[in-house]
Amino acid sequence: MIFSEKLQILRKNKGYTQEALSEKLGVSRQAVAKWESGQVYPDIANLIQISELMNVSVDYLVKDQDCAMNIKSYDDPDLDELISFRLEANVNTYAAFMNETDASRPASHDFRYENGRYMYHDTYVGGEKFAGEEAIWKDSATVYAMNYMGRVLGDGFSGNFLKEALRAADKNMPYRGPEIFQSGEYTYRCKITGDFTWFQGYEEIYLNDTKVYECVFHGGLVS
Repeated sequence: MIFSEKLQILRKNKGYTQEALSEKLGVSRQAVAKWESGQVYPDIANLIQISELMNVSVDYLVKDQDCAMNIKSYDDPDLDELISFRLEANVNTYAAFMNETDASRPASHDFRYENGRYMYHDTYVGGEKFAGEEAIWKDSATVYAMNYMGRVLGDGFSGNFLKEALRAADKNMPYRGPEIFQSGEYTYRCKITGDFTWFQGYEEIYLNDTKVYECVFHGGLVS
């Protein structure tokens, strides 16, 4: 993932507009827009400011890297088992219209899935604008959690297509959906900074060339 993509994800996860970020950095909104479009690159002083504001290293900002994690980089069978269970739960709950359970909060939508020592619970509130959290427990101890917030941006959004994209997640992108997924006139894209232990991400859906949905999320291991 290149700098321009990382900056967009980090900014959106912080909830900043381009204008808000420019004010915090003491630069013009046009400068931020050019950074995010890849037209120009910030100088070292701006990179330091961005790293401090976003709580990431300058080294991380300037080094290009793939946004998809490589599961083979982890020599940890417990983590591999956890990721496999998260993917299994993903295709047995919301994304597959399965295992909806009683609301845990007023007007919430809840899904639960269990297998062996693991339990998964996903809960969200809202509709066209929504917020929620999914979490996983192993032997009744919380081991993973991820928060998300999204919204429908325009006519033509398809909840069925979103679910189809989410079901296509795999071990290379086990967070929400795959890096890119297409069906008919719809395209789903997902970008990640970090890895399964600690990550931030942004997903979006396009109907032809029009963006009709977006969602920001962050999560990782907890203990």
